[in-house]
Amino acid sequence: MTAQRAAIIAEARKWIGTSYRHQASCKGAGTDCLGLVRGVWRACVGPEPETLPAYSPDWAERSGEDTLLAALNRHFAPRDIDARQPGDVLLFRIRAGGPSRHCAILSTPETIIHAWQGRAVAETPLDGFWMRRISAVAAFPIPD
Repeated sequence: MTAQRAAIIAEARKWIGTSYRHQASCKGAGTDCLGLVRGVWRACVGPEPETLPAYSPDWAERSGEDTLLAALNRHFAPRDIDARQPGDVLLFRIRAGGPSRHCAILSTPETIIHAWQGRAVAETPLDGFWMRRISAVAAFPIPD
């Protein structure tokens, strides 16, 4: 494992226990799944590449677009799902055929770190529920 991937996982683990807060991205105070990835980006890559607009809890369904996937493809290095490695970001479609609406960081080949509504950030198994819903995988960019 590269030093960057190890640093990403170590940073994500520092967020474990942070309460779920919609649109937040503050370690120890509150975050949602996207806020976790944003916080790890800031710690391991640098300033966020774009300003995130406000979004509603049902933003993915309302827009009709796969906004999360588009942002992932703009700022991360896409990978084949079967080539995922610890330190990668995983996107999930909760509903078959729907847009990607959840993200996590792969911490081991069998676990993810993520914020889930109503729960604090946790490291949980990448079980059948999550495996069936992976819509994309990408690596954080290497900082300059």
